Amino acid sequence: MTIPEGFDPKQAHVASQWAHDRPLNACRFDPAGRFAFCGSEDALVERFNLADGVRTIFSGGHQTWVRAIAYSKDGAQAISAGCDGKITWWESAAAEPKPIRSIEAHKGWIRTLDVSPDGTQLVSGGNDNVVRLWNIANGSLVREFTGHTRHVYNVAFHPEGQILFSGDLTGALKQWDVATGKEVRSFDAKPLHSFNDGQKVDFGGIRAIAVSPDGKWLVAGGLHKATNPLGAVHEPLVLLFDLQNQTEEGLKPVRQLIADGITGGVIWRLKWLSDGSIMGLSGGSTGGFLLFWKPDTEKDYHRFALPSLARDMDLHPDGLQVATAHHDKHLRVTRLAAKAT
Repeated sequence: MTIPEGFDPKQAHVASQWAHDRPLNACRFDPAGRFAFCGSEDALVERFNLADGVRTIFSGGHQTWVRAIAYSKDGAQAISAGCDGKITWWESAAAEPKPIRSIEAHKGWIRTLDVSPDGTQLVSGGNDNVVRLWNIANGSLVREFTGHTRHVYNVAFHPEGQILFSGDLTGALKQWDVATGKEVRSFDAKPLHSFNDGQKVDFGGIRAIAVSPDGKWLVAGGLHKATNPLGAVHEPLVLLFDLQNQTEEGLKPVRQLIADGITGGVIWRLKWLSDGSIMGLSGGSTGGFLLFWKPDTEKDYHRFALPSLARDMDLHPDGLQVATAHHDKHLRVTRLAAKAT
């Protein structure tokens, strides 16, 4: 990847922010970088025009909260998924948007979407413990991937497109063959899960997955040190895996990436940056942070405090702008560069 001019996470600053009527759950930039789409706690999808902040509401596609956003490869269609188990297609740039199609995709919440590198397939996962692969052109089911025993929190394609990863509440991180639906191997991501015997709750899980652009490394994020789950006492944690190591040792994380002192933090999204570093979004009872790690170093080298608790994040195609969806009802865009003078 080419490092964009002016790139410097230590100069990060909020450049724009726009308000919605309800807390935001999800955000994504469209592939052309014109818009940021958001999902919220009111069954609506909203589109913000980055040039002027104009907001357009997309309604009629869901009955309850919208939890995930994706796009067709050319960006002509936006795709939303909700807690109603529906996936809905929209015309991205429509002046008066209406659903193109809507399918009953899962029983219960859909938590995650991803699109294959060639743009032909969409993958989803949710609270029915199943990963499903869809034809993005017509919404037909291609196949199911079964084997998770608890809620599927995250899915991600490998850059080559023939491999799929999924992670669940128990810390089960699985690699699948896309063509056959068979599980290829599973990774040891147990540090991201805990069971609190006193409160009788499973806690943590794999909240974020990101594969490096060269396909050699995978990071999985969530939380650890969960001494009091119901009291939101825990810290962010990211596990780094070497995908080229096919031995038993390769199923274990090469390194744990930590962010000491952010009690209440959870990693909700991970992105690989142009300089080879890793950016994670942490949101929780202690607020929102953009965290930055070098893959060969355990501790974060920089953290940027956001104005409010954040639930989702995306990186603009220019590699400099970062969208964050916040509980205080705002979409914010942070620039990873010095302010213009």
